Amino acid sequence: MGMLEGKVAVVTGAGGGLGRTHALLLAKEGAAVVVNDLGGARDGTGSGTSMADSVVEEIRAAGGQAIAHYGSVSAKDDAIGMIDAAVTEFGKIDICICNAGILRDKSFKNMTDDMWDVVLDVHLRGTYLVTKAAYDKMLELGNGGRIIMTSSTSGLLGNFGQTNYGAAKAAIAGFMRCLWLEGLKYGVTVNVLAPTAMSRLTEDILPEAVQDQFPPETVSPAVVWLCTDEAKEVTGRQWLVAGNNVSLLSWQVTPIADRDLSEGPWDVTEIGERILASKENWPPINPLRG
Repeated sequence: MGMLEGKVAVVTGAGGGLGRTHALLLAKEGAAVVVNDLGGARDGTGSGTSMADSVVEEIRAAGGQAIAHYGSVSAKDDAIGMIDAAVTEFGKIDICICNAGILRDKSFKNMTDDMWDVVLDVHLRGTYLVTKAAYDKMLELGNGGRIIMTSSTSGLLGNFGQTNYGAAKAAIAGFMRCLWLEGLKYGVTVNVLAPTAMSRLTEDILPEAVQDQFPPETVSPAVVWLCTDEAKEVTGRQWLVAGNNVSLLSWQVTPIADRDLSEGPWDVTEIGERILASKENWPPINPLRG
C-alpha cells in the first residue's frame, strides 16, 4: 500500500516535465489524480488534449486512477472546474500541486507589457485561482489538505533575463509565506518548491553539459512526501530540489548597525561607513553562484 492510498490530488501543468512526474508518483503511491494541462506551447500559446490524456493513460496502464482536465489555470471557471472534477469523480480533494507555467524570457530593456502580463497571469494569478478553489473546498470538506506551490530560484535568488518570471515566482513564495499561517487552523499545509529539473521550460536555460544531472523524476519524491500524512507538521517552508539534492531555503538576518533612539538618527555619512564596513560579512546574493 502506498503512502497516499485513498487521497485525491490535482496537479496543474501535469502533461509533461515535473507535473507529469509528480502525477505519476502520486498515483504510484495510491492517490487518484486529476491531470490538468492546457496542452499549449512553452510560451503559453495554443492548446490541446493529448498531453494530459497521455499521462492519464500512463497512470491507468500502471493500475492507478486518473482523469484529464484541459482548462487554463488563469481562467477562474477552469480553476474551479478542476477542483470540482476531483470531488465529482473521486469524492474529495486532499492535495493540490500548482505546477503550470510558461516562459517569455527577455532582458528587461526589451521586455514588453504583454510579456510581463501573460507570465504574471499564468504563474501568479493561475496559482492564486487554483489554490483558492482548492483551499476553499478543503475547508468546506473539513479534512485538511496539502498545497504545494511552485516557485523558482529565479524568484528567490535571481536570474538574468527573467524579470517577469522571477517577479511572479517571488510573489508565489510570498503568497505561501502568508497562507500557511492561515492554513494551520484547518490542517492545511502550504509549502513552496523551487526545483531545478530538465524540461521543455529549461532545455535552453540549463547548460547542455549538466542537463542529465537534473531529471524531473528526482524532484518528485520530496514533493510527494510533503503530501503525505507524515508531513502534517511541515508547512511554510521553501524547498530547493535539484537532482537528488534537497535543501531548505531560509532567510538570514545580518545585523549592520544599531544604537539607542535617544542618540538620534544616524548621520548619512556615518551609517554609510557602517554599511560598507560590514560588507565582507554579507551573505552572497545567490548562494548557488557564490
